[in-house]
Amino acid sequence: MGSYRIALLPGDGIGPEVMDATVAVMRHIASGTSGLDMELTSHEAGATLYRQQGVALPDDVLADCLDADAVLLAAIGLPDVRKPDGTEVQPDMMVGLRRALDLHSAVRPVKLYPGVDGPLKNTESGIDFVIVRENLEGLFSSYGGGAVVGDTVATDTLVVTREGTQKVVDFAFKLAERRNGRPVDGQRKVTCVDKANVFRSFAFFRKVFEDVAVEYPEVASESCYVDAMSLYMVQNPSDFDVLVMENQFGDILSDLGAGIVGGLGLAPSAEVGDQHALFQPSHGSAPQIAGKNVANPLATILSAAMMFDWLGDRHQDQAALDASRRIEQSVTALLTERKCCTADQGGDAGTSDVGDALITLADNL
Repeated sequence: MGSYRIALLPGDGIGPEVMDATVAVMRHIASGTSGLDMELTSHEAGATLYRQQGVALPDDVLADCLDADAVLLAAIGLPDVRKPDGTEVQPDMMVGLRRALDLHSAVRPVKLYPGVDGPLKNTESGIDFVIVRENLEGLFSSYGGGAVVGDTVATDTLVVTREGTQKVVDFAFKLAERRNGRPVDGQRKVTCVDKANVFRSFAFFRKVFEDVAVEYPEVASESCYVDAMSLYMVQNPSDFDVLVMENQFGDILSDLGAGIVGGLGLAPSAEVGDQHALFQPSHGSAPQIAGKNVANPLATILSAAMMFDWLGDRHQDQAALDASRRIEQSVTALLTERKCCTADQGGDAGTSDVGDALITLADNL
């Protein structure tokens, strides 16, 4: 039996709306899953709070995130709320959460659901792969640092360590072991995406990848340059299962991945460490449509499914795994039937309508 305390961060813009729809689905799924119990604690954090109080992530909120079994975040950041140096609040808060929770692996599923019209012509084999990006190092290790000399030179440093690379590569192989393989033939495979032909840091990343790969003889491995991967993801997306890469490359390719499967409204994500995990949609706060009940909540709802899957795997809890599966199946049925879609998916349904429809579908599974 699983009893979990989840810290909720609704955040800014459309965040509270998509969180409300997600919580409704989560509560309904949990109530109908034997052996699953949830306690939800919701906190204010983000740009709106910063505008009011001068702090985006209060110490007590961070402490509760550290104490919780998992964190579910909707969306944070507002373009007109900035710190005295002119930068937005969102990067500070997200990098702060990642570092405090030690979330070394960011996970971005790229899945084309039945009924969704992606921009690619040939998707007969299906698209279902996962981008795993190292989350604490790479170019992002320079966040808050770097150097500017006068008005002539600026530098940031890309950092790759054996420990950080081993963690993310090991995570990628373990994830591949749990998956069904690449759509084209079912082969389980992890692909290292790098620029090892030019930079020593990426050659080292590939070396560590190859060192870890030998520990997983049942999972195939290969390497690919990032520029070529940006082509192959469009031309042959069904050839891939799990892709692992440095932080900045993953930041870029994960948005490309979302683009080929229907947009950020269908793009969930997870950030996972050895002890903690945070789950959130890949999209931003979209303040231009906030409060209009038109935002697509599916990315947040699918992030909740990822959360239940992580909890189930971590605690060997079948009830949590069942909850994840029911959410995923409900979303699949909704998109296949095309009866309740928001504007970004060609429909006119409201945010709350989608949540209500998923609840109804879950009861019929």
